[in-house]
Amino acid sequence: MQGQFGDMDPFELFLICPGGESVESENYWRTQVSALADEHVSIRGFLLDDLIGGAGFTEAVFLLIRGELPTPQQARVLDAVLNSVLDYGLEKPGTVAARFSVAANRSMAAGLASACLAVGENTLATEYAGRFIRETHQEFLGSESGIEEFARTKMAQLRNEKRRIPGFGHPVFKGVDPRAQKIRSIAVEEGLWSDAAEVYEAVHRAFTALPGREMTPINDVGALAAVIDSLGFTPEEGTGLALLSTFPGLIAHISEEMAARVPIRIIPRNDVDYPDPDEIKNLANAQQALGWPPARPATASSVLPTERNVL
Repeated sequence: MQGQFGDMDPFELFLICPGGESVESENYWRTQVSALADEHVSIRGFLLDDLIGGAGFTEAVFLLIRGELPTPQQARVLDAVLNSVLDYGLEKPGTVAARFSVAANRSMAAGLASACLAVGENTLATEYAGRFIRETHQEFLGSESGIEEFARTKMAQLRNEKRRIPGFGHPVFKGVDPRAQKIRSIAVEEGLWSDAAEVYEAVHRAFTALPGREMTPINDVGALAAVIDSLGFTPEEGTGLALLSTFPGLIAHISEEMAARVPIRIIPRNDVDYPDPDEIKNLANAQQALGWPPARPATASSVLPTERNVL
């Protein structure tokens, strides 16, 4: 077989499993998520018929992603995660993107896709904080310092490198982000606030000890990242869970926008700093200055119909 796989026989491809190990397979794809039979569907080994009505949605989400059923404690904490970022009005970029999109293209799927594309390092995506939490915890485990001393040293390093710490700060909430506080309290109650989360909090304490940083909170994304890591999800899965949490709010906004029947959303001219529309540049002079040959005279075919002589 030529191309992507060179001369390799397609039935001798090595596929990468979720755990990262290489497994020889005779087929192109390998999945452990679900299986299909003529009479039933199974999800991670459990009959879908049994899950319908027999397990809550939060339990099913945990089962699908983690591959095992959650304990009651894990289910309660994940349920808090899935309720944490339901909506933030029109101050969330994804919501605004979705409403602009469906005003022009009345499609629920298009609106949801637009919102997903607005998720990233500066909004909603927990994976950046999640990676930071994991990496910082590993550094702490490899050090010989106490947690507070390590945090101060780490903070000094981050300042020297001029690195932004993901999950710190909020444009509105000062001192405490109430959403983050609630998520943390539920995780602590259920014994699911991990050592890695403790190290993250220690770094935050070192951060708020700096002049002018005293009122900087751990925001909802930071708290979500810490809790999601404590539940055993990967940083990337965390972003998926945060998106899942925001979908009900997005559906509500998209539905509201469709019902409004505004044919297209525009930003009012008075809200935009445009250049002066009366300052018109001469195209021929600008082209001549760049070495372009003089433009040929316009022909009848190049003149707009409204400008032609009508007989």
